[in-house]
Amino acid sequence: MKRIPYGWHTIDKEDIKAVVEVLQSKRLTQGPTIKEFEEALCKYTGAQYAVAASSGTAALHLACIATEIKKTDEIITSPITFVASANCAVYCGGTPVFADIQPDTVTIDPQEIKKKITKRTKAIIPVHFSGHPCDLREIKDIAKRYNLIIIEDACHALGAEYRGTKIGSCTYSDMTVFSFHPIKSITTGEGGAVLTNRKDLYEKLLLLRNHGITKENSEFRIQNSKLIDPWYYEMQELGFNYRITDFQCALGIAQLKKIDSFLQKRRRIAAIYNRELLHIEGINLPIEKPYVKSSWHLYCIRLSNTTQRRFVFNRLQQSGIGVQVHYIPVHLQPYYRKNFGYKKNDYPKAEDYYKTTITIPLFPRLDITAVHRIISKIKKVVKNA
Repeated sequence: MKRIPYGWHTIDKEDIKAVVEVLQSKRLTQGPTIKEFEEALCKYTGAQYAVAASSGTAALHLACIATEIKKTDEIITSPITFVASANCAVYCGGTPVFADIQPDTVTIDPQEIKKKITKRTKAIIPVHFSGHPCDLREIKDIAKRYNLIIIEDACHALGAEYRGTKIGSCTYSDMTVFSFHPIKSITTGEGGAVLTNRKDLYEKLLLLRNHGITKENSEFRIQNSKLIDPWYYEMQELGFNYRITDFQCALGIAQLKKIDSFLQKRRRIAAIYNRELLHIEGINLPIEKPYVKSSWHLYCIRLSNTTQRRFVFNRLQQSGIGVQVHYIPVHLQPYYRKNFGYKKNDYPKAEDYYKTTITIPLFPRLDITAVHRIISKIKKVVKNA
């Protein structure tokens, strides 16, 4: 029987056509399609500015540089996330400080954030885990009180909503970061973006994305405007080559046109899981708070018995069902133990979550027959665990 992956991209003829058109054009990179994609992201989310980048990790790094994170600074983020959420601060010389999660939503707990704030704290990077938004209103209140920057790690959450606003609108933050990896809400192959409503941050991000170089006459710092040579450019900051290509952005534009149907399919599958797995003894299901709309990037079940996870995981894999674990807590990674002194039991709620969680398949191409096959197998395996 055909193996079911836990995530899978959806590419159709319109996507391929859009990419081919750019491949046959005169500009493969640094052309007009990038700006068009950025404008489409702004229109969808309600943000004023968007800067597309080569990956979600690159976008997080750009956001931290724009925030001017340095060696004396700390950022606060969640231990249940991909390592990039913390690494982006380390790239700048900063120190990641973790705040434990809320067990029901698996997102960062605002009350735990308060406990971790010091004189060195510069920014908060809340992670919208699995597509479920954090409690942004509370986090914004905290940030305002302590004059902190908020960078939303929304790599799971394009299409999600919080209290009637789209994630990415930056209503509650200074910047929002998205990822367009193949298993995310939409894909550009690899790619990411930083969205903001602050013009000063937008201009910094544009500069940093392209080696810190500008070719704009009005921005030059050295030459007299009357003497500028036509080939002249200036490197004004230490930036990076975090550019995205035009053909990737062509794919992104085509994908963004279909995001509502993608989300509808994800929500339909999540609803079936919720209904069919609700009364299975030994399983706890993810929740969706009444004031949010999750993008359902992931569907993570939790086992009541911590000793069952390996058995259930292996049996599902052996049955041709692609399962995964999201995530090993970042503070338990060898790098963070060695360099920052983190250890077991530092964040008990995050660690308890990790011991019992399994991610089961959820993506728009997953047909209903496969969904019921997954449900049937889970029921059988958990019963025998």
